[in-house]
Amino acid sequence: MDANVRLRDIPSVDELLRSATVLEAVECFGRPAVTEVLRHVLATTRDEVLKGAEVPPPGAIIATAVAALEENDRSTLRPLFNLTGTVLHTNLGRALLAEAAIDAATAAMREAVALEFDLGSGKRGERDDHLRALICELTGAEDATVVNNNAAAVLLVLNSLAAGREAIVSRGELIEIGGAFRMPDIMLRSGVRLVEVGTTNRTHARDYRDAIGPETGLIMKVHTSNYRIEGFTKEVGARELAGIAHERGLPLVNDLGSGTLADLDRFGLAHEPTVGEAVADGADIVTFSGDKLLGGPQAGFIVGRSAFIEKINCNPMKRALRVDKIRLAALEATLRLYRDPDRLGERLPTMRLLSRPKTDIGDQAARLAPLVERAVKGAFRISVVDCESQIGSGALPLSTVPSVGLALTPHSGGGRTLAELAAAMRRLPMPVIGRIERGSLILDLRCLEDEEGFLANLAHLDPPSEGSSS
Repeated sequence: MDANVRLRDIPSVDELLRSATVLEAVECFGRPAVTEVLRHVLATTRDEVLKGAEVPPPGAIIATAVAALEENDRSTLRPLFNLTGTVLHTNLGRALLAEAAIDAATAAMREAVALEFDLGSGKRGERDDHLRALICELTGAEDATVVNNNAAAVLLVLNSLAAGREAIVSRGELIEIGGAFRMPDIMLRSGVRLVEVGTTNRTHARDYRDAIGPETGLIMKVHTSNYRIEGFTKEVGARELAGIAHERGLPLVNDLGSGTLADLDRFGLAHEPTVGEAVADGADIVTFSGDKLLGGPQAGFIVGRSAFIEKINCNPMKRALRVDKIRLAALEATLRLYRDPDRLGERLPTMRLLSRPKTDIGDQAARLAPLVERAVKGAFRISVVDCESQIGSGALPLSTVPSVGLALTPHSGGGRTLAELAAAMRRLPMPVIGRIERGSLILDLRCLEDEEGFLANLAHLDPPSEGSSS
């Protein structure tokens, strides 16, 4: 039959819009979207028929259109399984929130809240009041405020306390971290003139003293975050540096970066200076993140002397950098968990995942290995392997946490087959993200808590067949 004749058998948009399935799609996606997709599918169908293809039945055309609508409607901010071995993975959203924080954020989204309203006096209130007393209780600071991330906290502090003046920093602390955050650039944008002291690997107390002059506005100490200098090194500790600053009437700003409120020793992790320790060591201002070791939503905390916090809060930039009611609610709920340190390890996901025993992860790996082997249909060899998980987000960069994972190794095809498998994992309804290492796709199981959901999700895997890349 002539192709032009067969084109007459293709249903029109109006015909398809009368079908029950399409009417249901209209309820879900709206008539304009459904009509547009149907037109696109029909145009593609006509092209294929002109090339000799058979006219598909109306049901097949509708199914293609509905599938396209569902794909277009799917959020790009999709939940996934983080099996990379990095617990606080910046690209995967960093800290998972505690259930208490999720409940508090949900309530704040659903209802009106007393965000800037004092229920006692009936007058205007301050949004910082929801967190101030709690942060001070947990850190020992005189006062506190919060902005939308730690980069904003550093920017605001520098601009408020030393705009147009000099800030002294050790060369070994002029960091660059992910996303091109460079401390010298932040200082430039804040209006502060950077004064570098010491060398990359060694900075002495005399270097700071010699650099102080009439234009000095503050001294800054910066946590080196995602790197360490080892060997022939020297740095001036926070307590000594506070003494040097205060001798000359200058504030010391200590940027902890990740920042933790709890002693990590109790969770079997290497020690990281706590915010409370930084305050006790004499820093006038301490800045740190909310979504890293603290285990909350993205935020930047500023704690320290009341006089300096007051000055920071008077900066017009503060309004541009403030956090909304949803994050404030989640932050408050997260901070309250720290009042009960004995249960923090079970209630705060960050600490729960970091302190998860290797033996438990090993038992899980043994259970999953044969089931994963079945899911990949024999195209890969599955083995249980020891792993070293990372904390991530610049926290304790040289420290790892013993873990266990599954290594998926191709029988043939090498790297290309591994890349195809990783892509197939990313196409799952709930993507699975691992890491390719030493000829295998490694799935580090430290962060896998929903084992049943993982297996149900894996049932949709369409792995590359053996030799598919040859």
